[in-house]
Amino acid sequence: MTDYPFIVGKPSRKDFLRGAALTALLPLLPQISRAEAERIGVLEIAPGIFVHVGKYQLVNKANRGDISNPCCIVGSEAAAVIDTSGSFAMGSDLHAAIKQITDKPIRYVINTHMHPDHVMGNAAFKAPNLEFVGHYKLPAALYARKESYLANARERLGEAAFKGTEIIPPTVLVKDTLELDLGRRVLTLKTRPTAHTDNDLTIHDQPTGTFFLGDLLFSGHIPTLDGSIVGWLKLIPELMQEKAERAVPGHGPKSMTWPDAILPVQRYLTVLATDVRKMIKDGKTLEQAVATAAQSERDKWALFDEHNPRNVTAAYTELEWE
Repeated sequence: MTDYPFIVGKPSRKDFLRGAALTALLPLLPQISRAEAERIGVLEIAPGIFVHVGKYQLVNKANRGDISNPCCIVGSEAAAVIDTSGSFAMGSDLHAAIKQITDKPIRYVINTHMHPDHVMGNAAFKAPNLEFVGHYKLPAALYARKESYLANARERLGEAAFKGTEIIPPTVLVKDTLELDLGRRVLTLKTRPTAHTDNDLTIHDQPTGTFFLGDLLFSGHIPTLDGSIVGWLKLIPELMQEKAERAVPGHGPKSMTWPDAILPVQRYLTVLATDVRKMIKDGKTLEQAVATAAQSERDKWALFDEHNPRNVTAAYTELEWE
């Protein structure tokens, strides 16, 4: 039994075409053992799709920014990387691991959004024929935060892991949807309205039905709010309509069942919004809200104490103007 069963029961035409595409692609994919993949820190979740699982930690010198889930997708002609972890050192390790997985050239580095733990490894992938791909709002978001991102990264990572780290904006902008062909494997990229951030991008691998959500999907690790709580809650039902065999979170396990995976995120954001709205209505201050909002969720998430106060602040600032 594999980790990635495909069509069960009578297939639809879409299932048939997906199966045909995958069958044609399989002989061309890298033949790497599960043991070797795990040894180099990546896990194969579907044919030609590899995920490195980051730690549930804040960035520090010991983890070198290894706190998110970068991915690699291999086609018959080229490979694409989704996010690059939180430092040049981690990006370099990821690049080296991918070179052991496949001899196909890396044609694209796709960033799901602006946060440092997803983009700070970009510089390790710079190459003459490689394109960096992102939401059309990503360049402005990175430019506005460039100095603070770099200063914070240097302080938290230390010089050894930080050395070589730089902010690299996308060279290819996605304004609505964009398809990238890796050779018998087409990725569909789609911009999303302001939610986790104002530059969230999702990726769908057509042959396997794998849905990459970046930080629109957290599991175990508390969701972090840097965009719009109203927008995120509005977007979740739309995301749940997307058909997928599996989902890959920006923080969490290597793969999850879709759409059930996003229900805890929806619950947390709903509780947060409900609590903050009530406090605003009752005349409570921001400080009072930070101390008490969403505390019923405390035992359900890692890093709750570190991130919930910031989430409450962001939600309060947005919702007090409703």
